[in-house]
Amino acid sequence: MKILFLMIIAIGLLGSLYAQEKDTKVDVAENKVSIEVLKKTTDDGTAKLDKLEDALSKKLTAHQILQKIDSNVHADSRRIESRMVVYNRRGRKRTMKSIGYSIGDTKSFSEYIAPKKEKGVKMLKIGDNLWNYNPRTDRIIRIAGHLLRQSVMGSDLSYEDSLEDRKVSDIYNATIIKEDEVNGQKVWVLGLVANKKDIAYPRRKMWVDQDKFLPLRELWYGKSGKVLKKIEIRDIKFISGRWYPVVMYFKDVLKSGKGTEFIMDKIEFNPEIPESTFSKQNLRK
Repeated sequence: MKILFLMIIAIGLLGSLYAQEKDTKVDVAENKVSIEVLKKTTDDGTAKLDKLEDALSKKLTAHQILQKIDSNVHADSRRIESRMVVYNRRGRKRTMKSIGYSIGDTKSFSEYIAPKKEKGVKMLKIGDNLWNYNPRTDRIIRIAGHLLRQSVMGSDLSYEDSLEDRKVSDIYNATIIKEDEVNGQKVWVLGLVANKKDIAYPRRKMWVDQDKFLPLRELWYGKSGKVLKKIEIRDIKFISGRWYPVVMYFKDVLKSGKGTEFIMDKIEFNPEIPESTFSKQNLRK
């Protein structure tokens, strides 16, 4: 999932259930469930709420979980200020800052603003087409074919990854493998199989937070069945009514470095973005 181009991967939301020392009403709109829980004592009430949470969580299908993941990361438009930190095999890091814009999942534009060496490098995505502009050569290059497998700015993600920003619930079928824990947090372990032929990773595995509906860990598999990418969410914030990953870690298992970290410094959902932003003419401006 996704949106590498604006440095984000597809994720969702579920508010935690809380109890008070009185009658408590739990309302889950997705499943249209409304249950009254009478809390007579702390111990008894807590036990009842635990059972209630388990019952409600098990009503969700794997597809509904993917939809909740999508509801958090996708928006009509987005503006993101971020840092990409690339670690080499000795642990030394290189940090690049960028600003990115997107409309839906078909148009994206990003510009690197620091450091000086990378400043002015731009990328434009329109549908399945991707272009790169380097001010040092003043050339616009269309990224296609074998070039799509190359690393983006030396990171652990490829240009092919940057093209994929569709909703995971649209391009994968999923099953719940089991329930588990990640760092003390209850998760669903999901197995995903692509339902489209043009997917770079035909299989994925997710460890989805049962409270925030975010994939805390992911494995992306190649056509050979081997793991090609490992992903972790390292920090989460509640932004504009949704849980969102603000620090993510990617590792290409075929690269010798120690991974790439994406840090979202600022994000706006549904801002007004001029249509002219997504044009080849804008690459040279």
